[in-house]
Amino acid sequence: MSQKDLKAALENTIAALQENPAGARLVFKAKTRLLDGVRCAAEVRDFPPLIIDEPPELGGGDAGVNPVELILAALGTCQEIVYAAYAAVLDIPLEAVEVSAKGHLDLNGLFGLKEVPSGFQKISFETTVKSPAAQETIEKLVAVVEAHCPVLDTLTRPVEVAGTVTLNGAPLNFPARHAA
Repeated sequence: MSQKDLKAALENTIAALQENPAGARLVFKAKTRLLDGVRCAAEVRDFPPLIIDEPPELGGGDAGVNPVELILAALGTCQEIVYAAYAAVLDIPLEAVEVSAKGHLDLNGLFGLKEVPSGFQKISFETTVKSPAAQETIEKLVAVVEAHCPVLDTLTRPVEVAGTVTLNGAPLNFPARHAA
C-alpha cells in the first residue's frame, strides 16, 4: 500500500471514530492449543495457524519461533507499523524502518531454580529509520511513535491480566496470580 493510500485509509478511520467514538473499542483474540511436546498452534482471525515451538535446548523441535521471541517480534513490527502510519498521516517520507529487539531472560526463573522473574528482565530495541526528512521532523515522529505504539505501551505499564483454568469441563478454583 502506498503512503498516500495508507494516509487515506487512516484518515477515513479517524473520521469514523470521531463520528462514532464507541467504535474505538476493539477486542483482539487469539486461540492457541498444544499440539505435541512443546509445539503449539496459534489461530488469529482467518489466517493459517502459526506454529510456535522452542529450540531443542528447551525441549522443542525448533518448528517455529518461541513465545518470548513473538513478544520481541510484536514490539518491532508494532513500532514499524506505527512509524508507517504516523509518517503517512503527517506526510513524512520514509524509505525504511527496521527494528532490532533483544530480550534478556534468566532460565533459572523458568525452571524454578532461583527466585528470579521467569519472564524478560530487560527488553531493548534499536530502530533504524531512513528518510530524506529533516532530523527535527524525524525526532517529532519518534516521539509520537514512542507515545502511541500499542505493544510498547502494553510492555511498559501495568496491564490487568486475568485467567481461569478448566479441568475436564469444570472450572478449577485457582486464582490468577496476575493483576495490574
